[in-house]
Amino acid sequence: MANPKAGDNGSRGADFWRHHLESAGIVDIRDCSLDDQAWTKSVGARDFILAAGGDGSVNAAAGFCLDTGATLAVLPSGTANDFARNLGLPDDPRHVCNLVSAGRTRMVDVATTEDGLFLNVAHVGLGTLPVQESSAEAKRILGRFSYGVALMQKLAVYRGFHGLIETEKGTVAGRWLTIAVSSGAFFGGGNEIPQASAGDGQLDVVAVRPRSLFRLFLAFLTVRLSRNSPKRTSTVVHLKSPVVAITTRSPRTVTMDGDIAGHTPLRARCRPACLKVICEELVTTC
Repeated sequence: MANPKAGDNGSRGADFWRHHLESAGIVDIRDCSLDDQAWTKSVGARDFILAAGGDGSVNAAAGFCLDTGATLAVLPSGTANDFARNLGLPDDPRHVCNLVSAGRTRMVDVATTEDGLFLNVAHVGLGTLPVQESSAEAKRILGRFSYGVALMQKLAVYRGFHGLIETEKGTVAGRWLTIAVSSGAFFGGGNEIPQASAGDGQLDVVAVRPRSLFRLFLAFLTVRLSRNSPKRTSTVVHLKSPVVAITTRSPRTVTMDGDIAGHTPLRARCRPACLKVICEELVTTC
């Protein structure tokens, strides 16, 4: 299931991956599309859905796998490829296809909401702007760094929003620049979440308070270097819980795995170890 618009001008499309898959001994591949989903009716628990695209395409394929019990194989072809990072997939397409051929599988968590599911992250606030405003040309030129560029362009004028974050372990209210709810260890093109994994049965909430650009950079640097979760009173708040609810004073756009999914309130729940995927070991950050 290839997305011809993903990544660098669709250079890792169906023909690209078919060549490497056949070289790894995988034949009788059926081309499928999100535009015509009649093929999903014939998918069963013994099948493999090979998703060549970005996190949005992988999200759609994961939905079909959850419905049918099929196994998901990710062929990284997008801009961010955060779910591929969670699975520890190699960059070399030949090695990826060899993993598919070997058939090694693991079970991973999936986050569910009233509006669908996400494998990587749901965003409220500043984190939704790259999805709403990043151009295809910027993604082509800058790759995963296009998300960071789009955020920097808006940071100086964005003043945040009032929001309430509720988890099983406590509630935090305040004004926020952005709130990210992650099901794995990576989001936003490779940003790591301390002590996280796509198989730990938890959702990770990373919320950032409005601060000066210098203080935001300092907080980011401190978290990256210390590899520890920040305290609740700091610029960056990190919470872990299997259930998360976010409410805002006025409706705010919600994006999930790089696509617009609706508006707040957002209520997410972790479904632990429910999706079978091709990989050797899930990545767990320090």
